[in-house]
Amino acid sequence: MHYALWAPFTSTSDMTNSPLTSYLFQHFDRVWPLLVQHLIISGISLAIALVISLPMGLLLSRAHALATPVLGLFGIIYTIPSFALFAFLVPFTGIGSRPAIIALSAYALVVLTRNTMVAFNSVDPAVKEAARGMGMSNAQLLWRIEVPLALPIIVAGMRIATLSTIGLTTIASWIGAVSLGQLLRDGMNDPTGSKLYAGVISVGLLAVGADLIFRLIERSVSMPGARRMSRKARLTMETAQPKEA
Repeated sequence: MHYALWAPFTSTSDMTNSPLTSYLFQHFDRVWPLLVQHLIISGISLAIALVISLPMGLLLSRAHALATPVLGLFGIIYTIPSFALFAFLVPFTGIGSRPAIIALSAYALVVLTRNTMVAFNSVDPAVKEAARGMGMSNAQLLWRIEVPLALPIIVAGMRIATLSTIGLTTIASWIGAVSLGQLLRDGMNDPTGSKLYAGVISVGLLAVGADLIFRLIERSVSMPGARRMSRKARLTMETAQPKEA
């Protein structure tokens, strides 16, 4: 039974001729440009969202009165189905990559802004007070204390937004954006299903690769050094407090 499951993949030639992978191997020259364009659309969308969400998340962590209405508005945007948002933008921007990038940036903005705000709110107030007691300015407090401690949560949000964007970029092919979704769209009319399998495998590998990369980044920014810095700052504050008589 186990042999029957793996029999189609006992050799390289079998993998090349299998309906699951035949199009991917035999027409990789057609798959590669779609993969590159998929990465470009996803990357541009995430970059735009990141540039906006980082300062906005920091602002919302400071101005708590703005957090509820802004996140509420973002929540409404996030509940709009992707097809509906793409269709809404097409009359204003035309078909192609432009409406896709606008919609994907909006979806990623919701995740990144919320995670950035939570990341800065999660920094221990005692650590910040200790830094101020050591004479740090607001800018030094932000870059030396808050950013390093908030970075793991921010990177986690980036990972979630990246995986979501990679998946939604596939759907953008239905409004004329060039992406791996084109293989899925064309594969629906392919009696062999080879194009459909090629698209599914390519998107899956892309998502798994992005997930692994961001998990490695999360691990690197979650080093014990950040926790040591937090303990050191708290200890400094405690020793700096005057003793009661």
